[in-house]
Amino acid sequence: MAQSATSPAAVEEDMGQIVVTGTRPIAESEAAALEVQKNSDSLVTVAASDSVGRLPDQNIAQAASRLPGISVERDQGQARYINLRGAPKTWTTLSFDGINVVSPEGRDARFDSIPSAIAGKIIVSKAVTPDMPGETVAGNVNVITRSAFDYDGFHLAGKGGLGFAELGDKREYEGALVVSDRFQTGIGEIGVLLSGSYYERNMVTDNFETDYERVGAQDSRPGNETRFWAHEAENKLYRLTRKNWSVSGRVDWKPDAQNTVSLRSIYTIFTDDEARDNYRFDLDDRQSDGSTSSAACTITPNATPTNSGYADVCIGNTPQQGTVYGIDIRQRSTLRAYRQSVFTNTLAGDHEFADGWKLSWVGNYTESKDDRSVVGEATWDSPSTRNLRPTVAYDFSDPNLSRLTLYRTLQLASPTRYTAGAQVTDVDSFTKPLSGFTVLDAVDTTKAYTGRLVLARELEHATLKAGIQYDRRTKVADEQQITLSAAQAGTIMPTDYNQFSLDQKFLGEIPMGYTFHYFDTDKMRAASKAAQAAFSFAPNTGNNYDVREEIIAGYLMGTFRYDWGSVIGGVRVEHIKNRGSAIGTIAGVSGLVTAEATQTLAFPSLHINYNIDDTKKLRLSFNSGAARADYDQLRPNVVVNDSNETISGGNPAIKPERAYGVDAYFEWYLRPQGYLMIGTFYKKIEDFLYTSSRTFNSAALNSNGIDRSGYTFSGLVNGGSGRIYGLEAAAQLQLEPWTDSLGLPEFLGGFGVSANITLNNSKVNLPGRTLRLPGTSDFVYNIGGYYEKYGLSLRLQYQNRSKWLDTVGSLADGGDTYWDSDDELDFSARYAVTKNFEIYFDASNLLNHPGRRFSDPGSLLRASGVQAPNSSNQTIEWERFGRRYTGGIRFNF
Repeated sequence: MAQSATSPAAVEEDMGQIVVTGTRPIAESEAAALEVQKNSDSLVTVAASDSVGRLPDQNIAQAASRLPGISVERDQGQARYINLRGAPKTWTTLSFDGINVVSPEGRDARFDSIPSAIAGKIIVSKAVTPDMPGETVAGNVNVITRSAFDYDGFHLAGKGGLGFAELGDKREYEGALVVSDRFQTGIGEIGVLLSGSYYERNMVTDNFETDYERVGAQDSRPGNETRFWAHEAENKLYRLTRKNWSVSGRVDWKPDAQNTVSLRSIYTIFTDDEARDNYRFDLDDRQSDGSTSSAACTITPNATPTNSGYADVCIGNTPQQGTVYGIDIRQRSTLRAYRQSVFTNTLAGDHEFADGWKLSWVGNYTESKDDRSVVGEATWDSPSTRNLRPTVAYDFSDPNLSRLTLYRTLQLASPTRYTAGAQVTDVDSFTKPLSGFTVLDAVDTTKAYTGRLVLARELEHATLKAGIQYDRRTKVADEQQITLSAAQAGTIMPTDYNQFSLDQKFLGEIPMGYTFHYFDTDKMRAASKAAQAAFSFAPNTGNNYDVREEIIAGYLMGTFRYDWGSVIGGVRVEHIKNRGSAIGTIAGVSGLVTAEATQTLAFPSLHINYNIDDTKKLRLSFNSGAARADYDQLRPNVVVNDSNETISGGNPAIKPERAYGVDAYFEWYLRPQGYLMIGTFYKKIEDFLYTSSRTFNSAALNSNGIDRSGYTFSGLVNGGSGRIYGLEAAAQLQLEPWTDSLGLPEFLGGFGVSANITLNNSKVNLPGRTLRLPGTSDFVYNIGGYYEKYGLSLRLQYQNRSKWLDTVGSLADGGDTYWDSDDELDFSARYAVTKNFEIYFDASNLLNHPGRRFSDPGSLLRASGVQAPNSSNQTIEWERFGRRYTGGIRFNF
């Protein structure tokens, strides 16, 4: 029986389905999620929709980020990748209804391209079982799509809303609709569900980037060997339109209680139309004119140096503050039209026979496309004449601001010297002739076929399963480009930037120290059209490849049930065959290169679930997995130089990154509703994947009697061992069950809280040093409070993760890079006007803190015994995106 808006949500079991009623969406979804978690035979975390199929966030990444042990990596302020318990994003796999789906990007599963509107619930498995693919290392995010059988009969629900982004005063739009019904026919019951969703975000960003280099090789004066100078400072000024839309359909047929056949189809696409104005100040443009003396010097400020002054400590410049004279502006105007889509189609069946036998089967075809096309990119460069170039005074002492002040450059004679002239506030008043134009047509297509057959036997106290699965995935990269010189580009577009730009003020808020003009997107499209009419595309052979992966897997597992709980044990065995073809260069001759590799891996696992009583569980597990290199990293686009005995490019002989883990968790399901959890985990890592140089150590490229296994290879390699361990804790509590016993007023029963924290410690061993595992934060926590009563639902949610290692670097490229700590505060409100109609309001990114990436070459220097306190924590990227507000209506019948 449905309960009133002032009553607790009711959760009951009905034919194996969780039915949630009432109008308290947060309490309802938490109750449904906890019921799934409690009944699971392995460690899972669940985000469930409320009674009308609503998840609280726009995309799957954002919705899952509220769960314990889950953190996200963002792009332009939008949650994109998922890290489970601090592990790298490559360790997380994505599934639709249990079928592993390859992301358009590859093994880095992107979750921002999947709208949450298609999901009935999200089940995050942290303990890997034998029926999961072996590449599931940290866990799997399984998106369970909605079925007509989730509802009693006809169901119609939807929403419509609009909003705005504070930065740039841009608009947002969203809408979703789902309709389903169940039909009794002469051949059984049929359920049909159709759904669609649309989300559009228009935005601008505040952005600056600074690239550092070590200058000791050019300037050997004492002290400079530990200094890292900014060789390029740039502002990337974005105007974006991002859209997510999806359509899905599902037909379920139940001819009788023992048989079900399901046909499911989902198409989802993420589009990113981006106009990027990029002003790059080439600070080391005249570095070769600087001193190469090794003699110490007395620091004497000099405003009329004989060279540009780049990295010149003698005239008073430092890595944080100084002036460079007569340097190049390298400007890019780029219009991108990126598209990432997933089209997945599944036919599945479940059948029960006599004596407890069960058979399930699945056939799936998925096509993923990553369209990286660029409509057009025009480049503009300062002329070689020094006094036509700017003098730039820089100040990088504030990690949250890149201060650049522009001046005219004056050239003095006898001897030739340079000095700053009048200040310039409009960067486009400097001469910057057109230097080139490109159009890029680049589409990566992945076609995947999956077939799976599982036979199970239900015994009195056990379930035995045997399964086989075949996967074939083929990724083809097809990239071609039109590249025009300045003279060619001048025939299709203006050569003066001021005739190619708009008279529009800056839409962001960052104080750049100068004004500029956005390029005209209509003129860019016209130039692209003219270029394609007059010139031909040429293939980028170095970026094109065809990589195929075939996996034949089999597994055996048993679930054994006892009075005290259950045990799951088993093993999965996978035979993997990779074949890659690409145009490579061997001994100076370009041609088709084909490489193949095979391997057989076994993945044992064991899970013990002990029921302390009917509300408390202890879970112990051992599991294993292997993260394989991505498809572009397996390609044989190699350049082999027999004279130098070197190989560079992809690495078809790379071994997978192995991981073996143990977990121990305690769960307490409070009555009538609530949850407490604490757990610890440990994973051992072998053959860590990272980019470096090492001996090739494979016969894959041997030909014509030449043994190349001993050549030096530059690219993705296997490192040493490592480990990650940590602690998780979570709580979900409501005040309502205790209002009477505590003598509190009834209205206080609407208050609730949810909180979770993950603490990590990780390291991997590389030649000569030890560092933390990329992508891991020392801590991640979420805390939220809510109030639900009388049809009103309010939630305030805060997320925070500490800094994490982004890339493993070298001294030549500025050292390792990190993302600084990231946090976000969101608010949502709903009010049920009637049982079928509600209004909502969402506010996102209320703190408006920036995303900041920084380099730390000092850690590499310190590892070699050199103290370099001024070479750490140098900002290399900074972005801010602004607050966002959205409101609208929801309905459900």
